[in-house]
Amino acid sequence: MSARAELTITPVGIAACSFPLTGSVLDDESARQLARVFKALSDPTRVRLISLIASADDAQACICNLTEPVGLSQPTVSHHMKVLVEAGLVTREQRGKWAYYGLVGDAFEALRSAVGFQRMPSGTGGNG
Repeated sequence: MSARAELTITPVGIAACSFPLTGSVLDDESARQLARVFKALSDPTRVRLISLIASADDAQACICNLTEPVGLSQPTVSHHMKVLVEAGLVTREQRGKWAYYGLVGDAFEALRSAVGFQRMPSGTGGNG
């Protein structure tokens, strides 16, 4: 039996995105922005990279510490990190020759809120 660790992501925000947080229907532009974020998270390696950063001290990690755990080369991991940066989920800071990545402000809370249900319709297995 294997133990499963629960991924804890400090609530952070999607920069430059304005998702409706009231449970209303998404407009076309918000839906496009949200789809870009979901597309970035659709790759299991990127989800693992988010997990690695979230579990690091101060939720920041050097690219040099992200390659071995995912078993990929540094250029491949850098590509995945670029996608996550462009989606607004992580930041990139150059420190000497190494790039450091951190989780962005309220990105994950905004993501959760953008797709959250105010009330589950009856008959869907929810508590509403």
